[in-house]
Amino acid sequence: MSDPTHTDQLTFQNPVTRFPRISPPEQDQPEPGLDQKLVPQTDRGQHSYRGTGRLRGRRALITGGDSGIGAAVAIAFAREGADVALSYLPAEEPDAQEIKAVIEETGQRAILLPGDISDRDFCERLVADAVDQLGGLDALVNNAGRQIAIEDITDLSDEQWTLTYETNIHAMYRITRAAIPHMPPGSTIVNTTSIQAYQPSTHLLDYASTKAAINNFSKGLGQALASKGIRVNTVAPGPIWTPLQVSDGQPKEALPEFGKDTPLGRAGQPTELAPAYVFLTSPESSYVIGETLNVNGGTPSP
Repeated sequence: MSDPTHTDQLTFQNPVTRFPRISPPEQDQPEPGLDQKLVPQTDRGQHSYRGTGRLRGRRALITGGDSGIGAAVAIAFAREGADVALSYLPAEEPDAQEIKAVIEETGQRAILLPGDISDRDFCERLVADAVDQLGGLDALVNNAGRQIAIEDITDLSDEQWTLTYETNIHAMYRITRAAIPHMPPGSTIVNTTSIQAYQPSTHLLDYASTKAAINNFSKGLGQALASKGIRVNTVAPGPIWTPLQVSDGQPKEALPEFGKDTPLGRAGQPTELAPAYVFLTSPESSYVIGETLNVNGGTPSP
């Protein structure tokens, strides 16, 4: 489970040099992309994340849990003592199987629930299956997202705009609505927004606007559920190296410079996001509701 060539997240270290300053080659994968085919490979915490029992006994559903940020969160949750249900597209099965194996090495359960969350009916089945197979649900991480770069708004089709909204915000609403009746006091919901919610790129208008909607939805929902003892918060990643970037999430020519404009001078790795989700899910953040925790390498944001 541990690897001496990887430094865990609890070791004192220089954040500038904790991970390499990568220059990814121009590359392309069909949407949604696979971690296994990404160059260079990501660090999802397989060898580096060290748990301390902060989520012992929890039962979590994570969307987009097969790769990238979702996979890193799934690994961290398992290392912290949670059983995890992973939602992902059927095309991502190879990555899902890899993460399942990592989770089971920790002694925790990994439930695989493939399907398309842009499908209204699947969202409800997903929650029902997660509750049934986990034996309950007290943590929800809405992380799955669709990001396709289009340089000119006149080339942004109705079909893409609609599918991005169905995947990024409509599915979040539907999954959350289905999950809440099963969640006891003390449960948590953590949604993934983005620096794009505050600093939208011109080639990501549909994606960025969904991320702004997620921020607003989460803050409103946090107020609505506070009296029920269910906390809602968000994490806003900056440029994180994941398959999302090479499956048309960024212009191909921009990949070699990806993330180098941050104050840290490098892109983030998925495992660097995981502690934020762990904190917002654990009882130690019991007075934190409606917060957006920015994890972006130092870029100023609200």
